[in-house]
Amino acid sequence: MALLLSMGAIVPLGYWVRFSQLGSLWISDALGSIAYEIFWILLGVFLFPLTSPVKVAITVGLATGAIEFLQLWQPPLLQALRATVPGRLVLGNTFSWTDFPAYLTGSLAGWQWVMRLRQSIAMT
Repeated sequence: MALLLSMGAIVPLGYWVRFSQLGSLWISDALGSIAYEIFWILLGVFLFPLTSPVKVAITVGLATGAIEFLQLWQPPLLQALRATVPGRLVLGNTFSWTDFPAYLTGSLAGWQWVMRLRQSIAMT
């Protein structure tokens, strides 16, 4: 239940910080990317509860890094998917090296989030 509530909170928060333009565009983009990583880690732990949270965080970090590199490849099918809102939100559309620190930060934050949730549940 705590994972579902967390996912329900991180999605609107992620969209809000990404699209509200808090300060510079880079800050909004970085904070949105961190929320994106956290969401996928929470979802991964929810779907695979027996998998170590650190393994989920590493897998998500590697997958989002791969998706970032995939933005350099622009075949017609991927371009058509990126032209849709869901495709753009999941696949992105512009490669940027500056996204990688946010992915790393988000993976660490997502792993820490899950560990704190597990600790709080164990304490109750």
